[in-house]
Order: sequence, then C-alpha cells, then structure tokens
Amino acid sequence: MQLAVKNLEGQTVGQVELRDDVFAVPFNEAVVHQALLRQLANARQGTSDTKTRAEVSGGGRKPWKQKGTGRARQGSIRAPHWKGGGIVFGPHPRDYSQDLPKKMRRLALLSAISSKVTDSHLVLLEDLYIGEAKTREIATLLKKLEIEASALLVLPDVNTQIVRAARNIPKVATQLARCLSVGEVLSHRYIVMPVSAARQVEETFAPHGS
Repeated sequence: MQLAVKNLEGQTVGQVELRDDVFAVPFNEAVVHQALLRQLANARQGTSDTKTRAEVSGGGRKPWKQKGTGRARQGSIRAPHWKGGGIVFGPHPRDYSQDLPKKMRRLALLSAISSKVTDSHLVLLEDLYIGEAKTREIATLLKKLEIEASALLVLPDVNTQIVRAARNIPKVATQLARCLSVGEVLSHRYIVMPVSAARQVEETFAPHGS
C-alpha cells in the first residue's frame, strides 16, 4: 500500500510503500478486545489485602459469659460485626495476569495500527527531530501537522530530546516502534512516526514467512 509522507512543516513530500500484512490488516474486534483486556489485567499489581478475624489483633478471649447478662452471645470482639473486627470476603493478594498466544497479540496490534490507517489517523514523516528539548518544539510540530487531539509519537530509537519535550503536553506520549502495544495505539487518536519507525514496525511485527 502507498501512504503519503510529510515533512516537519506538514507538507506532503512524497509517498512510501508499506506492507499490507502490517498496515492493511482487517480490524478484528474480538482479538483486539481480548488483547486489551489482557494488557490491562497484567498491569494490575494485585497487592490489595485485608485482614480476616484470624489476623486482626485482639479478641483472644470471650468478652462476657455466654448466659445471664441479658446481652447477645459473643465469642470475640474482633468478629466482623464489631468495630475493628475482621473483614469478610475482602481482597487478598492474587495474580490477575492473563496469557494470550503470540500470534493473537500480534494480530491485535496490527489490527489497531491498520485501523489508524483506515481512519487517516496515521501520520508518516520523512524524519522526526527537534532543535532543542523544548515543549514548544513538539507543540509547534503538532500544530503544523494539524493534530489537535491525542497523539502517540513513535520513535525508531531512543531520543531523549523528543521524550522530554513531549512529556509536558497532555494526551501526547512517546514510544519506541519495537515496543508498541494495543493499549497505547487505541488510547491515542493519532499515531505519528517517521518512515524509519514504520520500517521497524514492519521488521518487528510482520507475520513470519511473509
């Protein structure tokens, strides 16, 4: 497939041919949904914990005798219905992680990227660089590209200047091409990447044997 390439001034300067099996994959909603749920689940720490009546301090003896007081029978001041008592059915540390076959993870990511192409929300640049690590540099670039919504800047290599300049802009994030995830692609309306990053996406995520 052929996609337009822009310069840093927002002008179209040519076209580039990209792989159909990476940037023109039919959108598979079920797989994308499953991959996104997996990513969100794997991000959970699962460290929430509450104490049961066996774990809270105190309550080692019966508060009063069983009969003759006129009060309801009680066995411990740390029963769940007492203040300071144990918690019933509270959270305890657990592993929320989910697994998903590698081919399905790849299909989900390529479906998400291809949907950006279909919606004309993938912006290809001949190169991506800034003069200095200033927020206004990235803000000016996005304005020239006519991007007013959230954007993900995909980089071929680590670029501390771009990362530092972009991190102060709300809804703008940066990520390496080889580390893209479904959640990042779907949570930003526009994907901005130089051609070199697009080539790295092809090299990293293209189906084997094609």
